[in-house]
Amino acid sequence: MKIAVVAANGKAGQAIVEEALKRGLDVTAIVRSKNKSKANKVIEKDLFDLTKEDLSDFDVVVDAFGAWSEDQLHLHSVSQKHLADLLSGTEKRLMIVGGAGSLYINPEHTVQLVDTPEFPEIFKPLANAQRQTLAEIRERKDVKWTFVSPAADFQADGQRSGHYILAGEEFTVNDNGQSTISYADYAIGFVDEIENGRHIQERISLIGK
Repeated sequence: MKIAVVAANGKAGQAIVEEALKRGLDVTAIVRSKNKSKANKVIEKDLFDLTKEDLSDFDVVVDAFGAWSEDQLHLHSVSQKHLADLLSGTEKRLMIVGGAGSLYINPEHTVQLVDTPEFPEIFKPLANAQRQTLAEIRERKDVKWTFVSPAADFQADGQRSGHYILAGEEFTVNDNGQSTISYADYAIGFVDEIENGRHIQERISLIGK
């Protein structure tokens, strides 16, 4: 299995590259500037300049793109659409690093976490941008996508416990009543999904035990 990790220089991208390499998978980092990940195979090219030919050798393409400033949040949608268009009509899978704000908090799936009073105002613009990307990718029946949301507390420097809980569309907490996961444990669940491909055209979520 050949995997391309787009935006591999980001923290999530680096964690996914590292986890995939630990399992002996064939990983290529796609980065805009000098490679910071542990991948030995590298394509140095801007995401928006990628072509179908660039991705032709891969079985799975990971979209780990992230933008944080408000003037660039729209690029979540633009970048996801670009990658989806490149993979349209193929057997290649698109694995998307998503956000937690779009998780539902009720069984009717009418209210999302970002809409609750407790959701921090500072994170709402990013959460809304990621909610939009989920809504947009749901409309793509021509792409084998999987959208992977982390827990609400997504810890870049958290420890690798080696364990996680696989959940679905709804906001979930662990036995301690917490919704938290380290990037390292998220990467374990993410690469598990890369390997088993059990949730095509679905959103899943991962939380730490």
